[in-house]
Amino acid sequence: MEPSAHVDTFARDHLPPEDQWPVFLLDNPDVAYPARFNCATELLDRAVESGHRDRPAIWSDVDGKPQATTYGELLAMVNRNAHVLVDEMRLQPGNRVLLRGPNTLQMAAAFLGALKAGLVVVPTMPLLRAKELKQIIDKAQINAALCDTRLTEELARCTTQGDEFFCEGLKQTLVFHDDAPGSLEALAASKPAQFKACDTAADDVCLIAFTSGTTGAPKGCMHFHRDVLAMCDLFPRHVLKPTADDVFCGTPPLAFTFGLGGLLCFPLRAGASTVLIEKQTPDTLLQNVERFRATVMFTAPTFYRQMAPLISRFDVSSLKKTVSAGEALPDSTRALWREASGIEMIDGIGGTELIHIFISAAGGDVRPHAIGKAVPGYIVQAVDDDMRPVPAGTIGKLAVRGPTGCRYLADDRQRKFVRDGWNLPGDSVYIDEDGYVFYQARADDMIVSAGYNISGPEVESVLMQHKAVAECGVIGVPDETRGQIVKAFVVLNPGYSGDEKLIAELQEFVKNTVAPYKYPRVVAFIDALPRTETGKIKRFALRAM
Repeated sequence: MEPSAHVDTFARDHLPPEDQWPVFLLDNPDVAYPARFNCATELLDRAVESGHRDRPAIWSDVDGKPQATTYGELLAMVNRNAHVLVDEMRLQPGNRVLLRGPNTLQMAAAFLGALKAGLVVVPTMPLLRAKELKQIIDKAQINAALCDTRLTEELARCTTQGDEFFCEGLKQTLVFHDDAPGSLEALAASKPAQFKACDTAADDVCLIAFTSGTTGAPKGCMHFHRDVLAMCDLFPRHVLKPTADDVFCGTPPLAFTFGLGGLLCFPLRAGASTVLIEKQTPDTLLQNVERFRATVMFTAPTFYRQMAPLISRFDVSSLKKTVSAGEALPDSTRALWREASGIEMIDGIGGTELIHIFISAAGGDVRPHAIGKAVPGYIVQAVDDDMRPVPAGTIGKLAVRGPTGCRYLADDRQRKFVRDGWNLPGDSVYIDEDGYVFYQARADDMIVSAGYNISGPEVESVLMQHKAVAECGVIGVPDETRGQIVKAFVVLNPGYSGDEKLIAELQEFVKNTVAPYKYPRVVAFIDALPRTETGKIKRFALRAM
């Protein structure tokens, strides 16, 4: 590895041993990067140098009116933010900084400023509660946070001594989206508009993206500066093919790598612009396509299904390409969207461990029922339990290699995700003789609902904290709108009645403890859980019920 620019070497010190890494395919002109660069500089400064200074970079809604921030203005914001992080917060290269906020200009500028200062950014979804934030803060040993001023309540519990979720290592928090004295914006106002980017190595960690595991314990996926560029230079270059005239829009949070790529990094790399608006609904997303003349959309299948019957109310003639990921795309949803919009969906499989989409197809390359083929730069195969390739058309476990791959932060599950140099995302697929990949199911117990990954055991652990619950089992069940929904089978303690009032109480209890999207939409009361001789819940028996 190249000598690190990090003064705080925690990230590199806690990478898995190199013999547990996947094989990286870097002998490819698309990803032939220099040994040292800063990805924020490559995404933003290079765009300005290429003549985009006065072109829109980020579109926002200000008092109901579209407002553009140019590349030049965004660069000045990012540089001033970087000065605050270094000059005021005294953060050093390699320090981890928690980033918490919805999709806004301020969130994007905070993210890029932290990267430019050589920090390791740990973005978190706005819906996360203190319990989940503490797991992330402790795991990544985070000592600073940047937080949207409207989302401080849960984070404040992590900085309050005596609270059960207090994090001793989190020493300072700075709010943004706020002009009050002491905010990021107020401090940045007096800073220079120029900042010399940290001289990071291509293989310095710049991002730790957390994803839930089936045990509920969060997994931190560590990505290098080169990985951020690689996600911009493979799927977009070969499948999406954006131009500088494109306007991106969509729903995935910037804290998801799906959103980070599709709504920030991809458009910047192309010299295009992006619409960052929080709290999108199917109706407002279509409205914003019309208002901002968006040409490229990123969202989950659930949204496309809900938008299809609404689309005739809006002028979406500007929309040319729509990307679906985050959960399996039902054929019925693809057909419904095509009939409503006239646009053939670009489906894709990606993952936080590999940072973004590695299987996809667009336009005339789309094949019925298939996700697509390996994005150029990646190779995929279906394997059996012994990692042997299975014949074409035979269901096996998906195995992937490319220029990006899994490196968990100090986690024994690295050995499960990476075997024999292959990434194993946990999907069951078959691959035909032409290399098209056909998704079958998740190979583990992860519930994917409306694009969100939900750990069944985590929901179980929350429900078990309720005084009425003796034991419970949680699974995902099929749902036409969301793909899957969370269903809880609950055994009650004596003295409690399984009625509608208790169902609502249990649902609220989960919503108030963890991110609300994890709550069980269906609750069934049973006398006893089916278990194995060793005491494990028979989830297959619950599914059969």
